[in-house]
Amino acid sequence: MNESDELPLLRRKLARERKAREEAETLLEAKARELHERNRELRRSNEELERFAYAASHDLRAPLRTIAGFSDLLQRKEAASMSDSGREFLELIQEAVSQMDNLIEDLLQFSRANRVEVNFEPIDLAEVIDDASDRLRSLIEQQSATIEVGPLPQVSGHAGLLTRLFQNLISNGCKFARPGVPPVVRISAAPDGDQVCVRVEDNGIGIEPEYQEQIFQMFARLHNADDYPGTGIGLALCTRIVERHSGRIDVVSQPGEGATFRVWLPGPAGGGS
Repeated sequence: MNESDELPLLRRKLARERKAREEAETLLEAKARELHERNRELRRSNEELERFAYAASHDLRAPLRTIAGFSDLLQRKEAASMSDSGREFLELIQEAVSQMDNLIEDLLQFSRANRVEVNFEPIDLAEVIDDASDRLRSLIEQQSATIEVGPLPQVSGHAGLLTRLFQNLISNGCKFARPGVPPVVRISAAPDGDQVCVRVEDNGIGIEPEYQEQIFQMFARLHNADDYPGTGIGLALCTRIVERHSGRIDVVSQPGEGATFRVWLPGPAGGGS
């Protein structure tokens, strides 16, 4: 085959390759548009779900307050004339109202965590832990818990959300205690690249390895609510707050040997989306 015969073949080959490339680019563009549209729909669905959760939780508060008010009135005015079973039923109503109120509050906090605008600014982590511990003073005293705090650096983020984050983690360390063993929660931190790794370590009942990812999901509960009270939202809220700070959270634990929650947050010079 001479040079004059090879030239048309080469041109046809180049044309076929150009056509294949154009078809691949067209397909890629179509897939990108489809992915963009699905992401947009997912964002809209999530926003609608958050608005619904916020509105529903807020509206549920009103009838719940009414039930709580009348049950308290019955407790004060009529309990003395009630039978033993009547007083028991009234106590069950009050417990259920309290549990529902806690659930609604946690749902509201979860919804707010994605609605709050996070303007990243330097945050004194020691002040955040102090504030979180103050909010838990009653629980800490009730459980005879000890909170040990090491030197803590600054991080970058939203003070209110970070206070809620560590309030939940400290609360878990106090609540999930081993029977007869006073809770001890140790908090420390160390730099990790451009982030800060904060460790919240407890001496509680620990977590089975197969459940250590599940516990960060919404409404995940590993124990009976009568033994360890809670709504199953706390760690999901922690995950949401950490994600808002472009960080991550995990847990290292063995049953009966406590748990260490590790939280990576941006350093004071860092930021997030």
